[in-house]
Amino acid sequence: MKGYFFPNRMTPILRGLIGLLVILLAGCSMSGSSTKNVPAPLARQGLLDLRSYPFDHQFVDLDGNWKWHWQALLNPGDPETGFEYTSFPEIWNKKTWKGQPLSSFGYATYTLTVLVPPTPLPLGLRLPDTYTSYRLFVNGIELAHNGSPGVSKETTTPFWASQVKTLPQNLDTLHLVIQVANFHHSKGGIYKSIRLGRADLLLGKLNREYALNFILTGCLFMGGLFFLGLFWFGRHEKSILYFSLFCLLYSYRIVGSNAYALHSLFYTGWSITLHLEYLSLFLSIAVFALYTGSLYPEDTNKSIIRGLAGICFAFAIATVLFPPSVFTRLITPFLGLMPVYIGYAFYVYWLATRRKRPGASYALMSTGVLLIIFVIILLQYFQVAFPENLVLFLGYLGFFFFQSLVLSFRFANTLKQAKEQAEEGLRAKNEFLNTMSHEIRTPLNAVIGMTHLLIQDKPRDDQKQPLDVMLSSARNLLHIVNDILDFNRIESNQFILQVVPMDPARILQQIVSDFEPAAREKSLQLSLSIDPAFRSTVGGDPARFAQVVSNLVHNAIKFTERGQVKMSLHVESQTTQDCSLHIAVEDTGIGIPLEKQEMIFNRFTQVDSSMSRMYGGTGLGLTISRRILELQHVDLYLQSEPGKGSRFYFTQVFPVMAPPPDKPEIKPVRKPLSKDKPLQDICILLVEDNAMNVLLAKSVLDRLGASVEVANNGREAVDMLDSSRHRLILMDLQMPVMDGYEATRLIRQRKETLPIIALTASLAQEVDEDAKQAGLNEILVKPYNPGSLMQVIVRHLKLQDQD
Repeated sequence: MKGYFFPNRMTPILRGLIGLLVILLAGCSMSGSSTKNVPAPLARQGLLDLRSYPFDHQFVDLDGNWKWHWQALLNPGDPETGFEYTSFPEIWNKKTWKGQPLSSFGYATYTLTVLVPPTPLPLGLRLPDTYTSYRLFVNGIELAHNGSPGVSKETTTPFWASQVKTLPQNLDTLHLVIQVANFHHSKGGIYKSIRLGRADLLLGKLNREYALNFILTGCLFMGGLFFLGLFWFGRHEKSILYFSLFCLLYSYRIVGSNAYALHSLFYTGWSITLHLEYLSLFLSIAVFALYTGSLYPEDTNKSIIRGLAGICFAFAIATVLFPPSVFTRLITPFLGLMPVYIGYAFYVYWLATRRKRPGASYALMSTGVLLIIFVIILLQYFQVAFPENLVLFLGYLGFFFFQSLVLSFRFANTLKQAKEQAEEGLRAKNEFLNTMSHEIRTPLNAVIGMTHLLIQDKPRDDQKQPLDVMLSSARNLLHIVNDILDFNRIESNQFILQVVPMDPARILQQIVSDFEPAAREKSLQLSLSIDPAFRSTVGGDPARFAQVVSNLVHNAIKFTERGQVKMSLHVESQTTQDCSLHIAVEDTGIGIPLEKQEMIFNRFTQVDSSMSRMYGGTGLGLTISRRILELQHVDLYLQSEPGKGSRFYFTQVFPVMAPPPDKPEIKPVRKPLSKDKPLQDICILLVEDNAMNVLLAKSVLDRLGASVEVANNGREAVDMLDSSRHRLILMDLQMPVMDGYEATRLIRQRKETLPIIALTASLAQEVDEDAKQAGLNEILVKPYNPGSLMQVIVRHLKLQDQD
């Protein structure tokens, strides 16, 4: 049966709750004072003898039989006639006067004589709140009061507060006279004990209680604000909103009831604070019911939740509409309903725990703690036990801690799911972009390659211009694809920077060479200025350095209609360890207004939409350039004036490195290569599944004199390979049946050493590691031009011959 009703992991939870119940209840005194070790005597017929009671570290409650005068407010010295002996403390509607039951409304006087021993330190009285006002005289002198007792509602001023008053020293007898009046509350009289003890200890204990109350209130209030902010600025989950409201509402009860710590600081009127005390209770329980329903909606009955919340709201409405003498009667039936609320919440959380809902075990523990707190409060309310304030503090702290864990766990779980979804979305985006890159680069390879072949055939003048346009458009499309992929890598922190020896001057010269045709087509002068002081090889990423400057030059040429584009490299400082270079690209183009200069660095953004129509482009080039430099902790700056041009520049510090060693000259030893047909009588195995790329590669290789055999996938390549005929393999990487990596691994396992060149639409850095592990010799990225393909093949054939 145990295994059926409770999951195995429930057993430690229940044991923990039972243990906590024992600990908390152990902190409750069943006799009225948790601090005394010596039994305190009781007052008898208006006299309490404490001359032998040790007051060094103990307190005593002045309980027992006091003299009592009903419907009389006696002052010290007035004759004590018409009195009875009555139990103290006890509310009036439980008493009788001359055999007749009393109501809660009226006024009375209590008197008691206390015999005390001589003590080195002054004694004091801990005075609780009273229904609903009192005035205390000690030996004929007024010592304290709460409000002002009177003989009618009009002459009575209610007030509630706990206080400690110090007694005069060197007294052996205390004559206490207490005037009490109530015309405002449904209960009347003194219902809490008056405590006598050392004044410093009593005051210290009261201050500690106040401190604990204020600390707990601060925790609840700040927690409520935190969860309210979490709801407002984060996920709009109702459970978070309800819990924040519950914390904010219940935070008032900690300092606005019981010891009334808030009243020690300021007081705004008994009726207002009493309304707030009851409203905070009714509304907080209503919100807690709604919180439970929204926390685990699949495990709750909505009708029950609405009914429980509706009852609380009805109590709250009655509190607003009726006077204190009426709505204070609601507390007893409401306390009777509390087990129903807590019991149902406990059932919901137990059910949620069985069904393994997120954070349900914490919710179950918190409700168990709440049940314990409620038991303690009932014991206190019905004057059965009087817990130490620390006990309730720990109980409340445990309850709110566990409930915070519930929301934190759920919120963390939600963040985890959101993170996983975001990562999955990022992976899907990356896969999509990589796939689209491959799909776009594959036909571009054929377009660019075939265009190069047609241009090499020396077309007529009327054919050359369309071919140039075709090649330029294909390159622009390739540039856009590369920009999007690079931006995606930067955004997903997959952008890798290398540090290898490079010559910035030579890179800039190559950029000038690459862009001269574009500048010449627009009749622009493209120039480069190199500081003669620059004589170093520096460490950096040559590809990314070239990409940054190329984007700046491309942007300058695109937005310049006449004039010039100037590139410059200036040495700002140079030592044996590092070199600071200032690189600038200046044009005489359209310029950019000051207020719009920052916009051009935003992704997919240009100064205005007409620019994209007139000049084309995605607006990613400058964004990527700035982000690449930022990854190296370098800033990209802009100076521009509309109509006069723009100047982009940055200053970067490079480490000085030794230049790479010169490559030894490779001389063919097997067979000289023909200049016109450098691959004459060379048999190459082409592994490619795309018909257009097969046509392109065969066309290029046929012109070079090579014979070509084609395999449509890696499996065919492994089966077809004959090292006695084939000198080199051109291997596509992404193919059906078997990809190029697996085919290469199988070939290398056969101890084949012929060169295998990867032809891939992916970027080199994306496949470099896998290619090396598979045994590929080099990577040629599509789209490639015929000259690049020839250079790669010839280089590896020469290396093979040298071997």
